[in-house]
Amino acid sequence: MAQALLVKLRMNVSLYQAAAALNANSRWQDVIADNLASSSVPGFKKQSLTTAAVQAGLLSVNSSASPQFFSVPKATVSTSFISGELDFTGDVLAGIYLGTITKWNDPAIAKFNKGVNLPATDIVVMHRSDASGTSYVWTDYLSKISPEWQSKVGRNTSVNWPVGLGGKGNEGVTGLVKQTPGAIGYVELIYAVQNQIPYGRVRNAAGVFVKADLAGVTAAAAGYAKAMPEDFRISITNAPGKAAYPIASFTYLLIPTKIEDANKKEIIKGFLAWMLNDGQKAVEALSYARLPKEVVAKELKQISQIQ
Repeated sequence: MAQALLVKLRMNVSLYQAAAALNANSRWQDVIADNLASSSVPGFKKQSLTTAAVQAGLLSVNSSASPQFFSVPKATVSTSFISGELDFTGDVLAGIYLGTITKWNDPAIAKFNKGVNLPATDIVVMHRSDASGTSYVWTDYLSKISPEWQSKVGRNTSVNWPVGLGGKGNEGVTGLVKQTPGAIGYVELIYAVQNQIPYGRVRNAAGVFVKADLAGVTAAAAGYAKAMPEDFRISITNAPGKAAYPIASFTYLLIPTKIEDANKKEIIKGFLAWMLNDGQKAVEALSYARLPKEVVAKELKQISQIQ
C-alpha cells in the first residue's frame, strides 16, 4: 500500500482531437492550427496569433498579459489521490505536504479509513519540479483549506515545497511514485486513466468523499457558475455541491476582442460555437468533462461580441 497519487482533471474539449474526431469543417482545422498556441502565455503575444490556450495558474499569474484578449473556459484541471481507495480530507493533504503528517498510519488518516490496515511507514511526498498549472491548482486548493499552507507556502505554478522530491511532468511524478514505497504525488486525471493508475477520494466542501471523475469536475464548475465574472477568471477549487470534486480549475482559451481579418473572425467564432454546442457531445469519449450549461451560455454571449 502506501502509494498515493494526485490527479489533475481537464474539462471540455481538445481542439485538435475533437476537430479530427468529428471531421469538423476543414477551414476550422487550418485556421486553428495556424493561430493557436498551447499552454504558454508568452506564446500568444506573437503578432500573427489569434488564439492561445493557457492553464488557470498561468492566466492568474500573468493576469495582465494582454488587455486586448479575453478569456473563455476551455477545460478544467484538478488534483486527487491514488492509494487504493483511501479517503483524504483537505486538512490531511495539507498536513502531508507541509510535513506534519509523516506516517501512513497517522491517526488523522486512520480516522477516515476505518478497517484499513495502514502501515507504520513513512509518507514520501512527490511534487512537480517544473512550473505547472497542475501545481497551481493543487496549491490553490491547499491555500483555501489550510491557513498554515497559505501563510507558509501559498499558491503558484511553482512553490518552495516544505518537503518532498520533484519529478518533471506527469511522467516524472508517476515514475517516482511507482518506484518509491510509501510515495504520494499528483498528475492529470487523463494521464492516470490512460495509464491505469489507481487513486483515492477527497472530501469536498459538502463533506462528501468524492473520487475524481469527469462528472465531479463539471459539478465543481457548475457550483461557481453564478459567481463567475465577465472575464471568466475564477477559482473553482473547494466548490460547493455534494457531487463537486474539490480540486478543479478551468483552463482557458485567450481570444482577441477584435479580429481584423473578417474571414478568420468568422471561422474562429464558428469553431468556438461548435466546441460549445455539438463539440460537447464528444468530449467524454476523449476523457474530458462537459462544461455546465450555465457556463456555455455565458461564453456564447462573450464570443458573439468579438468584433
